[in-house]
Amino acid sequence: MSGQKSTGPALASLVRQGDAQTEALAITPFIFMACDISNAYLVTTSDGDLLVNTGFMDNADRNVALLAPHRTGPLRRIVLTQSHADHFGGVPEFREPETQVIGGPGFVENWADMKRLQPFFGPRSGKLWGATMKRGANPKAPPEVTPDVLVDRELAFEQGGRRFVAIHTPEGETTDGLCLWLPDERIVFTGNLFGPVFASMPFLCTLRGDKPRSVRRYLASLEKVRALGAEILITGHGEPITGADRIRADLERMHGAVSYVRDFTLDGMNAGTSMQELMRTIALPDRLKIGEFHGKVSWAVRTIWEEYAGWFRYEDGTTELFGSPRSAIDAELAQLTGGPMLLADRAAAHIAAGRPLEALHLAAIALAADGLHSAALHAKLAALDALLSASGGSNLSETMWLRAEIAAVKAAQEAIAAG
Repeated sequence: MSGQKSTGPALASLVRQGDAQTEALAITPFIFMACDISNAYLVTTSDGDLLVNTGFMDNADRNVALLAPHRTGPLRRIVLTQSHADHFGGVPEFREPETQVIGGPGFVENWADMKRLQPFFGPRSGKLWGATMKRGANPKAPPEVTPDVLVDRELAFEQGGRRFVAIHTPEGETTDGLCLWLPDERIVFTGNLFGPVFASMPFLCTLRGDKPRSVRRYLASLEKVRALGAEILITGHGEPITGADRIRADLERMHGAVSYVRDFTLDGMNAGTSMQELMRTIALPDRLKIGEFHGKVSWAVRTIWEEYAGWFRYEDGTTELFGSPRSAIDAELAQLTGGPMLLADRAAAHIAAGRPLEALHLAAIALAADGLHSAALHAKLAALDALLSASGGSNLSETMWLRAEIAAVKAAQEAIAAG
């Protein structure tokens, strides 16, 4: 597994590992890496250079400078493994007059969707990633990038004596995902097809929100890469994975783990088990255990359920049809049960008994009646602290969500104290 050890989430250390980089890292005598939120890779040939991704727009000048000492000629091509800005943000700084930009099918539409929904996605990304990204008050906007060539299924080309094949591999993070295969050298660039940390559970639908990724197409893309028989696999983050046997073994374990979650979910649906119970009870067998640094096994259950069954919850019944959440009556429930204080006391009892989720439900009802109720806020904070402690801090999205929620509660408490 390529995730580095750290005192925090492995993904956080990966996306910040370029901060202290002073020179590009040589993967082979002709491949060089500039570390970034998603890395940029320079591939040299006897007829100029090729770039796999460019890194983020905030770090574009740095990435250009890191790779400049290894440039051997004109930049003939830029291959973008997906339509997220941490992969294409540096295109304007790298692109030369004759550079051809290659993207996957749907790149333009996916990027347009992301731009259109920035008022929706922006605050969510900030809550989950703001402390890790450290972008400042006036972040640089993503550039307008339209690939010159869109790959349908495969695109084979030769450059300076090296053969390349761009292969459409959707669903790692986007439907337009590409891998780049060098068949003679047995090297494959997979971008974030396998997530930001290799040998870990894919994030089939992120907490920030995105188009859900189909588990069926994800497994099909994994099978495409497995069939290549690569001897070096270069991801979007971290160190390359080397050795054909190791790569195949890791891919086999990932395929087995995701297939297990899919089968567990579908079998549970047939057995009449609720989605929530499946999320709570699933556990991978030891032989299939993989990391949960970005996605989680339990979250994959939910995304797979919704991929196969859609949004309607039979157990919630008629109110689901009319857009009325149960929380709509929380304030009334608080009054009917004796007011926020009784609920806060009961929440505290649940926390003492090791049941923080039950405490959160009760605190939410209390706070619906009085958003600045001191005891309810105290119970919510204790529940969130317990969940953060139990999480182990290995999953970045879970960790940052809980920390952001804790900060919000503390801000409310400070507002009360300030009068």
